Amino acid sequence: MALDSNIKAQLKAYMEKLVNPIVIEASADQSPKSNEMMDLLTELAELSDKLQLNQVADARTPSFAIKRQDATKSLGIRFAGIPMGHEFTSLVLALLQAGGHPLKLEAEKIAQVAAIEGEFHFETYISLSCHNCPDVIQALNMMAVINPNITNVMIDGGVFQDEVKERKIMSVPSVFLNGEEFGIGRMEFDEILAKVDKGAVAREARKLDAKAPYDVLIVGGGPAGASAAIYSARKGIRTGIVAERFGGQVMDTLAIENFISVKETEGPKLVMALEEHVKMYGVDIMNLQRAKSIKQGDLIEVELESGAKLKSKSVILATGARWRELGVPGEAEYRGKGVAYCPHCDGPLFKGKPVAVVGGGNSGVEAAIDLAGIVAHVTLLQFDKELKADAVLQDKLRTLSNVTIVTNAQTTDITGDGTKMNGLNYKNRETGESVHIDIDAVFVQIGLLPNTDFVKGTIDLSKFGEIEINSHGATSMPGVFAAGDVTTVPYKQIIIAMGEGAKAALGAFDYLIRK
Repeated sequence: MALDSNIKAQLKAYMEKLVNPIVIEASADQSPKSNEMMDLLTELAELSDKLQLNQVADARTPSFAIKRQDATKSLGIRFAGIPMGHEFTSLVLALLQAGGHPLKLEAEKIAQVAAIEGEFHFETYISLSCHNCPDVIQALNMMAVINPNITNVMIDGGVFQDEVKERKIMSVPSVFLNGEEFGIGRMEFDEILAKVDKGAVAREARKLDAKAPYDVLIVGGGPAGASAAIYSARKGIRTGIVAERFGGQVMDTLAIENFISVKETEGPKLVMALEEHVKMYGVDIMNLQRAKSIKQGDLIEVELESGAKLKSKSVILATGARWRELGVPGEAEYRGKGVAYCPHCDGPLFKGKPVAVVGGGNSGVEAAIDLAGIVAHVTLLQFDKELKADAVLQDKLRTLSNVTIVTNAQTTDITGDGTKMNGLNYKNRETGESVHIDIDAVFVQIGLLPNTDFVKGTIDLSKFGEIEINSHGATSMPGVFAAGDVTTVPYKQIIIAMGEGAKAALGAFDYLIRK
């Protein structure tokens, strides 16, 4: 594997930041994948005199571990497979961190990880096209650098297919801890830490309870919430954001090509820029917190699932939306075992196999087009009598020989053998006929549901469960505003959500000065 000259130049500059010498211990045989890995590692080792490459034996081949030259054992960081694609950054960061480059982590969290007792051996199955997987790998690798009792191995499911089959892995990232399933899907550092450090949730709740009241408290950290935070903080008032995860649905969006002035970007990159912009203004960001209820008194009180209560003079609700589920038998049972919602993440796991996509809008048709290049066959099921996607997408879809389009199809249930799904039943809405298709996965792409469960019965909602707002973003509860996909505003787009967030912030500020 030959690295591009520009990439090599950038890597050489990064490797100059190494403080301590590193040994890369590689386990390889004569297979093409092993040769590919050794070519990559050889090129890396040539970039710095602080990098040494040795060959050793390991149960997983091809794989390599990273250790400090003066240490008796590795740091607990291993890559099984070749960490290219989205995981190349994980490799570079692991080398830098192992070499003594400072971690981009608060001192308090470093101390918390260092104090964790017990043995924690993580195995994380990924696909190189998964844009959520690097967050998990990088978080676990950082924990391994800090605490010698924590180890993590990245396992490329495309290389170690026997393990994927044996462990019935059908969604990535799939994380195992000490041989038992730990979690499936994207997880942030704080979320992983909270699951490992059992007392973290209670300690964080006590800290949040002690916080002084805000002038504006934003619930939700997506584009609408970030925009509201920036506009509020620029007014010089005390602003806080409490969010289940900063970035929201945008974190799951791979390609963004309609964000005005930016020709193209990816969701995680946009979220990183948003978070940096918000932090510029000293906004108090409280991540991994889900709202439980909201009530009005002298101040507005937002209670969190952790038990903590935050108070504010005004509140902006920007909790966004989540993937709409089919709501049929078998969906919950086989979620992560064939039932998937992210074709970019999980598609490679079904290479050469038959799959289905439910949904004929833009997201469904785009998913079918992407999957057609990986899987054996795609059956696209659309509830209505015609597809709703843009004409250009439909035209592209109809050129693909391994795609079957079925309209007037109502999915009725998902079948399986108890451990993984193996098929899907749908009803022909014209004839009433029931049809079964044998598939290994179904990708659900049928739109979004507003995250309003915590305000039902408290704030007026539309028949679709969206928060009703007026022209200033105000809700039915005085002092409470709302913005973005959670509201009745039509056209759920990133750029619209940002504008609505700004409007809600201005509305909240106007409310405060008049009050």
